[in-house]
Order: sequence, then structure tokens, then C-alpha cells
Amino acid sequence: MSLKKVLRQKIEAHRPRTTRLMKEFGKVKIDEVTIDQCIGGARDIRALVTDISYLDPQEGIRFRGKTISETFEMLPKAEGSNYPTVEAFWFFLLTGEVPSEEQLEATMLEFKARQHVPHYVFEIIRAMPIDTHPMTMLSTGILAMQKDSVFHEFYSSGQFNKNTAWEYVYEDAFDIVARIPVLAAYIYNLKYRDNKQIEINRKLDMGANFAHMIGQSKEYEDVARMYFILHSDHESGNVSAHTTHLVHSALSDPYYAYSAGLNGLAGPLHGLANQEVLYWTLKFQQKYCSDQEPTRELLTAALWDTLNSGQVIPGYGHAVLRKTDPRYTSQREFCLNTPGLRDDPLFKLVSMIYEVAPGVLTEHGKTKNPWPNVDSQSGVIQWYYGVREFDFYTVLFGVGRALGCMANIVWDRALGYAIERPKSVTTDMLEKWAEQGGREIPKA
Repeated sequence: MSLKKVLRQKIEAHRPRTTRLMKEFGKVKIDEVTIDQCIGGARDIRALVTDISYLDPQEGIRFRGKTISETFEMLPKAEGSNYPTVEAFWFFLLTGEVPSEEQLEATMLEFKARQHVPHYVFEIIRAMPIDTHPMTMLSTGILAMQKDSVFHEFYSSGQFNKNTAWEYVYEDAFDIVARIPVLAAYIYNLKYRDNKQIEINRKLDMGANFAHMIGQSKEYEDVARMYFILHSDHESGNVSAHTTHLVHSALSDPYYAYSAGLNGLAGPLHGLANQEVLYWTLKFQQKYCSDQEPTRELLTAALWDTLNSGQVIPGYGHAVLRKTDPRYTSQREFCLNTPGLRDDPLFKLVSMIYEVAPGVLTEHGKTKNPWPNVDSQSGVIQWYYGVREFDFYTVLFGVGRALGCMANIVWDRALGYAIERPKSVTTDMLEKWAEQGGREIPKA
């Protein structure tokens, strides 16, 4: 049974659950909103629904209810690899099921059939100044493909049907996740390899093909598989996922929606953080460890110097997590299991910072979560394999994040979620309610 047929069965079984919740339990209260949440970015307000992933403060991310280690363990592995193919993970994100051998083969063939990026997209990218940020190029490339949107054509036909709308979103979403690594590789080669483009190898899975297209080693194939899966989704409240969901809630097609999501990902408080962490780590290494091996005592003093000067330790802390990010742990395990990488001086430094920083930050007392997040480790791996162009790291993030964002909006349309439209209040209102000790709720 094909991925789309499995997904159709899942959707038809799920729709009555959403309908019943709205009809029978729509007025059940699940949360309250405080003034600091209202002003502070809607932090922790339970106002989004997704079954794709859930971020637990203690356990970290769960994909379809499974931890990262469980996900890696149960999904079919790429040939000769300990890591699953991205194609198997895409099937799993959409359906919650592990694909059979036959289903995986069909999904991989469909991936390959959808890889073709129209030539005009490359022409648009080439027309941009060469020093344009690669995230601008990536977002522009996705947006340029909008003219081929199947969903847009369906809506414009006058035959729109909310029960079948998801099928057209699915077509666009699948095209985007298949094409985006090809687009990203083209941008990398254009900017950093003197436009030495490498043709797609249709015998390879997505992760291996990306490594091939940017001229990387076979070892890097697993880096790509791991990186794209780990960065795929982090429940729907993060900026890139939420922006994609918000834009699509207006029935803007997936190309409009994900181009907007990428623009959010490019922010320094979101996807751009990975390059900032590596830049800080390299500067730290140069300043404190250029002529000596790092020791716990040296690093403890250096980290206190950093904090006392008013700076933060990049890559530590998270808005939701209260333990070490399991995405960090997963990448750390990859490093420890890779002979050359585990002996790399930069990895050794990052590893020792991990041993020291949580204690320093706890003693410092101004950080809610003194543990490392995913950004603490990801740049080090890219650096080791020679991908040293900092501003490309967020593009890699964007390739992976497409998987979660696209899976989410397929289900948004399948379940007919409404346009997102929160209600605003004024500062005067907040001040009035603050003096009253709360807002008086009008009787129905």
C-alpha cells in the first residue's frame, strides 16, 4: 500500500476524533493565560495541536510518540548504515507507522521522481548577487516554485473541497521535501565551490544524494541522514513550524507557507543560532586553548570570565527543555563513535565544555536550563567534514525542518484546522486587569 493510501486511511480514522472534540467538548478549559505570557510571546500557552512531534521538558523531542533513539532503532536503515533513510522517516512522520520494505521502496522511488527542480529556479538564484545570504536564496527558490503549486491550482479551479484539500497539499509538500536538498546543494556549489554542480545520483537515498551533490565523502552520508532527521521537527510552537502553519492556515499553498517558515528560521534566536555557537567556540578555542590542552580548571575560569563580562554561553539553555537536549546527545554519540572525529580538538573542547558549563551556569544562577541544546554540537560536525561556511548551516537546518513543517500542514488540511486568529488586547486593558487582580469573565 502506497504512502498516500496509508495516509488517507489514517486521516479518515482521525477526523471523527477532531470533530467530536470540537462538538462535544469545545468549551472545556485546558489552560489559563497570564499577563507575562500575553506580553512574553505566548510562552507555554497550549493553543496548537500536532501529532507529528511533542517536546517534553524532561525527555526532549518525541516523533510520533517515539524518542530519538527509538526512532533511529525501529526505522529501516540505509544500506551499510546504522541510520535510517530520510525517506523512511518521512513515511513515519506522516503516518506514525514504520514502512514495510515494499512501502519504503515505493516512497524512495516517489522521492526520486519528485526531485526535479525547474531550470528557471536556478536561473533566479544565479541572478542574485553572489554574496546574498544562502537562506535568502533558499527561501527565494522555494517561493519561485509556487507557480507550479498543485494546491493553488486546485483552489483556483472553483472545485475546492475541504475533505480532499489535503491530497493537493500532500503533492506540494512531497515535492518540496524532495526538491529542497537539490536546491540547497545547488546554492552550496554556486556560492562555495565555484559553481561546480554535481548531477543527482538517482541510485542514492536522500541523505547520501545530498552528500554526493556537495562533493562530500561517503562518511558524510550518515551526517546528512542524522542531521535532517534530528532537525525535522520540534513540535509546532517553534518559529519556523508555527510560521508555516500560520501562513498555510490562510490557505496559502505550501510554497508560500514554507518560504515564510524559512524566513523565520533565519533569525538569530532560531536557526541562525547554530552558526553563532560554532563561531563563539572557535573564538573561545583561539583565546584560551591555542597553546595548551583544555583542562576543567582552565575552562571553568574561562566560562566565568565570559559570564562576568556580560556575555552568555551560546548553545546552552532552551525555552522548553530542562535537561540535555537529546538531539545534542545523539550527535555527541555520533562523534564518539567516529574515530577521527572523537579525537578532533574542537570536539574535545566542546565535550569538555559540556562537562563544565552546566555546573558554572547553575552556580551563576541566571539560567533556567544550564544544559546544552542541539546547536552546541551540530556545527562541530559540519566543521570537521569541511563544511566550514557558517552561513550555510541554517540552510542545512531548513532542509531538515521541511520534513516536519510539510507533514504538519498536510494534517492541518486533512483535519480542516481553521485560520489562526488570536485576539489582541491593549496595554490599558492589561493594566486595568492587573489592578483588579484579573479579568472579569462576562457571563454567557
